[in-house]
Amino acid sequence: MTTDVTAPARTKRAGFVGGGFMAAVHSRAARAARAELVGAASSSPERAAAAVERLGLGAAFESLEAMLADPAVEVVHICTPNATHAGFARAALEAGKHVICEKPLATTAADAADLVALADARGLVAAVPFVYRFHPMAREARARVAAGEAGRLLSVHGAYLQDWLAAPHDDDWRVDRAVGGPSRAFADIGSHLVDLVEFVAGERIVRLNAASRTVYADRATHSGIETEDLVALVVELDSGALGTLLVSQVAPGRKNALSIELAGTDASVRFEQERPDTLWLGRTGASSVIERDASRLSADAARLAIVPAGHPMGYQDAFNAFVADAYAAIDGAAPDGLPSFADGLRAAQVTEAVLASAERRDWVEVPA
Repeated sequence: MTTDVTAPARTKRAGFVGGGFMAAVHSRAARAARAELVGAASSSPERAAAAVERLGLGAAFESLEAMLADPAVEVVHICTPNATHAGFARAALEAGKHVICEKPLATTAADAADLVALADARGLVAAVPFVYRFHPMAREARARVAAGEAGRLLSVHGAYLQDWLAAPHDDDWRVDRAVGGPSRAFADIGSHLVDLVEFVAGERIVRLNAASRTVYADRATHSGIETEDLVALVVELDSGALGTLLVSQVAPGRKNALSIELAGTDASVRFEQERPDTLWLGRTGASSVIERDASRLSADAARLAIVPAGHPMGYQDAFNAFVADAYAAIDGAAPDGLPSFADGLRAAQVTEAVLASAERRDWVEVPA
């Protein structure tokens, strides 16, 4: 497998579905990868035109169908509400386009599995932006665990805490089950947490026991809300290691507090997304903080460290690296750690296991 973020051998021609925050993030990453930003489609021609103006894209397409019919569009970035992802991704793949689809890939594991099969059958690159994998120090944590520096894995502890829905008047389309899907907090951010835990550990969660809460059933414009505000779960990994994970969108003061800590027989490793330039390495005799310095990192971490040590890197840098790797895959490369539709399927399977466990109040096996 290649370890370099490969500069595109030729200009990619990208189209965007949606025009909100994530479309802005995707378009900046595509521009950094030297793509041609062909244009956008949205829920109406007027919204598409507004997105084109705001994001500096090429043309406003009247519909998704018009975009997919345009031979100039080679790769489609899907940045729309959750319930639309599977249908849009399927249409793009059937049109012969490579796809980068926001998570959740689908609101059911069955739909996600169909998309994995379709992408494989068509031989198309299909990626999901689990971008926290692309922080250099997350890769360094993974490399150290894989090298055996932590010893035999004993436990994992992780959390993803936010506060943007902490007050009863806070509201968003994501709280609506019909638009956001049957899971909110876990599908939205818990999927990132599980993906990062499994990616760094090199192991999968095989069974879990979850409890969830909907703190506010009524918000500013939505009532009778069924999707969860927070989830707590106990997990067991392949090796028998145990873990606890907490996911909340109602944790006052926490903006994007994603953290994971893996403890082995020899050492513990901790990564925090809000402090992405360091890695904590704990030992019984002494602990240390490892700084992001490419000259002292593993090859996979060093290739993602694009600025000198001491110059902060962040979320957009990680997203840019993800898109660069996805585009490199379109050119035939095989970048290590590129999250594919198979990873999107994995997230959907874990999400369904969490919902089932919370409903049954019991342990649930997670599909292999």
